[in-house]
Amino acid sequence: MRGVNKVILIGSLGADPLSKQFGNGSKYAQFSIATSEKWQDRNTGEWKESTEWHRVVAHNRLGEIAIQYLKKGAKVYIEGSLYTRSWTDQNRIQHYTTEIRVHALQMLDGVPQANPY
Repeated sequence: MRGVNKVILIGSLGADPLSKQFGNGSKYAQFSIATSEKWQDRNTGEWKESTEWHRVVAHNRLGEIAIQYLKKGAKVYIEGSLYTRSWTDQNRIQHYTTEIRVHALQMLDGVPQANPY
């Protein structure tokens, strides 16, 4: 049986996307998206909020679009899959990170327009 590895997020960028480059010369964009949820505490009635940060990577044309149009605070819809990669640092310590590889991206604030003034 095949599994399903699908992520759908709607959130806000925590910072402008960073442009990165692989050793073979191809480029990608890396950025973080915050998603939040609110709930009311059953015991106190107090409203609480929790924010989760997601590391996102967009390759090829989607990466170019992210670099060109997405800015800190922008609302975005992302579809992708989870991917965990590892590397060993100079002290021979193994590190792991899980990120979302973008398959589809939609700007929810619209395409930024040039300032008419």
